Amino acid sequence: MNAVMKKIGARAEPVSALLALAVYLTGLILQLTGHDGPATRALFIGAYGFGGFFTLREALAAVRRGRFQVDFLMLVAAAGAAAIGRWEEGAVLLVLFSLGHALEEYAMGRARRSIEALGALAPRTALVQRGPGAPTEVPVEELALGDTVLVRPHTRVPADGFVAAGSSSVDQSPITGESVPADKVPVADRTAALADPGAAGPDSRVYAGTVNGSGALDVVVTRLAADNTLARVVRLVQDAEQCTSPTQRFTDRFQKVFVPGVLALVAVLLAVGALTGEPFTDTFYRAMAVLVAASPCALAIATPAAVLSAVGGAARGGVLVKGGAPLEEFGRLRTIAFDKTVTLTEGRPRLTEIEPADGAGRQVLLRTAVAAQRLSDHPLAQAVVRDGAGLVTGAPLPEAGALRAVIGRGVTAEFEGEPVHIGSLAYADTLAGPPVPAGLRDRTEELARTGRTTMLVRRGDRWLGTLGLMDAPRPEAAETVTALRELGVARTVMLSGDDQRVADAVGRAVGMDEVRGGLMPQDKVAEVTRLRRTARTAMIGDGVNDAPAMAGATVGVAMGAAGSAVALETADIALMSDDLRRLPFITGLSRRASRVIRQNLWLSLGIVAVLVPATALGLGIGPAVLVHEGSTLVVVANALRLLRHPDRSR
Repeated sequence: MNAVMKKIGARAEPVSALLALAVYLTGLILQLTGHDGPATRALFIGAYGFGGFFTLREALAAVRRGRFQVDFLMLVAAAGAAAIGRWEEGAVLLVLFSLGHALEEYAMGRARRSIEALGALAPRTALVQRGPGAPTEVPVEELALGDTVLVRPHTRVPADGFVAAGSSSVDQSPITGESVPADKVPVADRTAALADPGAAGPDSRVYAGTVNGSGALDVVVTRLAADNTLARVVRLVQDAEQCTSPTQRFTDRFQKVFVPGVLALVAVLLAVGALTGEPFTDTFYRAMAVLVAASPCALAIATPAAVLSAVGGAARGGVLVKGGAPLEEFGRLRTIAFDKTVTLTEGRPRLTEIEPADGAGRQVLLRTAVAAQRLSDHPLAQAVVRDGAGLVTGAPLPEAGALRAVIGRGVTAEFEGEPVHIGSLAYADTLAGPPVPAGLRDRTEELARTGRTTMLVRRGDRWLGTLGLMDAPRPEAAETVTALRELGVARTVMLSGDDQRVADAVGRAVGMDEVRGGLMPQDKVAEVTRLRRTARTAMIGDGVNDAPAMAGATVGVAMGAAGSAVALETADIALMSDDLRRLPFITGLSRRASRVIRQNLWLSLGIVAVLVPATALGLGIGPAVLVHEGSTLVVVANALRLLRHPDRSR
């Protein structure tokens, strides 16, 4: 059988559990229809083989390490049931246990593959310029500090470093979570930056794994491949995944005491029977009755039945839950931390304000801005065109020309024979000619304070006005936060790589209790660690920069379609759609599942507490089996209620 399982491969355990279920049900049907004979017994023995194969293998491995777990007790109980002719009892015990265990292993196997997805973000090779001549392609592991690598347009940056030559916009969202690509310019002093890389400004620093825009860059390497930002992200995820939850540690401690205790009790009963001269068959019968009473089906499936039902109910609602531990933990949460970009916001800038200057018309402002920005591929320019073009009225819009980007500041162009300047307030202050009017300056600064990215527009010598852009909150974000509070979440925190003012504006709009801006991946991990000191904490994210924080949280939750593969695989719970309203749904379901699990455990342990002394005092196997089978039906019925958990957002 071992050879057959090896051929099946990774699907061996779930296949074995399903075969055990099929064989058991066939035997049960034969038994119930009056065909209880050798064929029926053979089917139950087959269920023993399929259902107990992996349980036996893991129990033996645990025993070799000096650990006794509940599955070991179940094997002994199944063997005892067979010894006294109760093959169907042992079979159903092993079948149900193997089904629950197979589900847990399948879900956790996907999470363990998350590290491979992380590593795939970084390029394997880099174009390095060493001395005169053409650049050479080398593995990134061979890059040395101070090497100059050439980053072509629309390719990934191969190493952490600073820009020595060239200008471009770099999409840093895989690392920092910023929704808008960051403009990059060369450092003023290459020698000083190489001596102290930390002194290079953020507009000159780049990170391995980020995506370059339309310009070519010369980047000086400041960190080796093994120590760059992306590599540290990988290590943070690995370290966080090594930490076991308090529930897992409690379960391990319980198993170490419970299993040997039951076996010791059985041994004591056998010894007492021998000392008192009781017939061995009577003593063995009583000992097996105690063993059956101490390991009822209800105790074995109290948690797996609830987990299976809750996971099935969650899947119907568009949520993937990776096992019982995150389900239970999520049901006890008091604090939830959110990433900003794409999680709470739409992930792309929108034109939110159009503010004409005194004496300038709204249409003149829009026509000039849209015409000039149509020539640019910058995300902010595309947002102006996308949202502003539909607001332009009147004659068809002529083409602008002579576009020139001023990296990090704005653009210049010609429109209808006049020069056009569009850019930040800092850029506007460098232009010759009339200064920005006081009223327009005040309005621009006010927009900036509320988290908007601003663009001042000048045509010839006339200031036409200012445009405000923002990565707008999702329409359902505020509703989701309110619903979570009603479900018992006491604290909501937003963590963002964006500027603090931008983060504050979004936080106010959606109703966050706390907002933290300007965070790198390691800073998010530190914030999650701080939050966990006071309460169980979930981290909701979507990008690679969120993966370490999600792995370090009590429960990590990934947004689905918009989430990166890394975040999705690293997370304990995945929202398969981008609908934030799935969060209140899974929060309510997990809280209900936690209650059901506690109810099931108290019931099953209560049955054990009553049946063990009762069987030790002479209660027969028949009544004991009847009671614990009845408790099993109650536990399963209680768990199945989770399949019908209402989704109030639909």
